[in-house]
Amino acid sequence: MPRPGKLICIGLNYVDHARESGLEIPKEPLCFAKWPSAIVGDGDEILLPAASRQVDYEAELAVIIGTRALNVSVDDALTYVSGYACFNDVSARDVQMRDGQWTRAKSFDSFAPLGPTTDASLIPDPQSLGIRCKVNGETVQEGTTGDMIFTVAQVIAYLSRDMTLEPGDVIATGTPAGIGLAKQPPRFLSSGDVVTVEIDRIGSITNRIR
Repeated sequence: MPRPGKLICIGLNYVDHARESGLEIPKEPLCFAKWPSAIVGDGDEILLPAASRQVDYEAELAVIIGTRALNVSVDDALTYVSGYACFNDVSARDVQMRDGQWTRAKSFDSFAPLGPTTDASLIPDPQSLGIRCKVNGETVQEGTTGDMIFTVAQVIAYLSRDMTLEPGDVIATGTPAGIGLAKQPPRFLSSGDVVTVEIDRIGSITNRIR
């Protein structure tokens, strides 16, 4: 898959994650950008930036757009999807708080592990997938895409009202509860940690922290 033109993320798209973050439930999809240059693959390293001491994980379902989409309906939205993938929305929490917005904190090189991809025809219902994150073999996040506030179809329809979605564009659909920032005490990633994102019927992606 070529580097996507757009890597669009949806924030706070699980009720339990919004609550653990102490934030209100969004009334419409909360969108932000993550630069495609952050993408790495299975087995690649996630590099800890000098600017952060609070690097966190977020297991997410990624949607790969296969057909140009503009002003599509919710009913038709899934026909524009070519595939689904595992995604880790790696986030520098301290940078996120300092900046007051999210793009830089989530776009450091290597902060977007993506893959493998499964053909959309094999997953007729993307709202029925178990999703997990493991750090050093310990499950730290576990949920189901059925708990999304806004479904994949709703997110695609919403985004396509305002921008043209092109083939190869990637949409990351949010993370369930269990992020490191919300744990007591907080649990951030350290050099040598191994992080795995697993999604039922898609597979897993594993990356070591350095």
